[in-house]
Amino acid sequence: MTKNIMIVGVGGQGSLLASKLLGHLLLTEGYDVKVSEVHGMSQRGGSVVTYVRFGEKVYSPIIDKGQADFIVSFEKLEAARYIEYLKEGGRIVVNTQEIDPMPVIIGAATYPEDLIGKMKTLGIQVDAMDCLALAEEAGSSKAVNIVLLGRLSRYFDFPVEKWQQAIRDCVPSKFLDLNLEAFRLGRESE
Repeated sequence: MTKNIMIVGVGGQGSLLASKLLGHLLLTEGYDVKVSEVHGMSQRGGSVVTYVRFGEKVYSPIIDKGQADFIVSFEKLEAARYIEYLKEGGRIVVNTQEIDPMPVIIGAATYPEDLIGKMKTLGIQVDAMDCLALAEEAGSSKAVNIVLLGRLSRYFDFPVEKWQQAIRDCVPSKFLDLNLEAFRLGRESE
């Protein structure tokens, strides 16, 4: 059975590294994996969506509406924007950070209030945490992506060592300790 994970965020947040790490881990676990950046603009500030699909045999990298087992979101509004892709019983793992989109920046719109609460009232399983604060605690605000992967790892049966090895394999050595700490904080924080 194929599992589907959507990683959604804003350009410059590290969603591509997160999907690369996840894909690497899944390949080492023997799965057929398809990873694709589907739409969005990867320059800083644009919406970025990456699909990670894995299973015994995966034929397409695309996730349709209502098919995502997980949505991993770097920002609350991005989680809300892609909520229709979540399957019934799926889960959203979300950073509680707010990054104002252009309409809010220019004053044409206001940032929606209580997005986490609204998602929960729809019956959606939401695991929300301040990943930015944990990333900064680990040593860099740029480690939000790895904090989110640490949180996501709680929902998979892979040993923590396998996740750590994927980080070792994909992250430059000078950033390794910081990223391993970001992963630990994301996984263990309550």
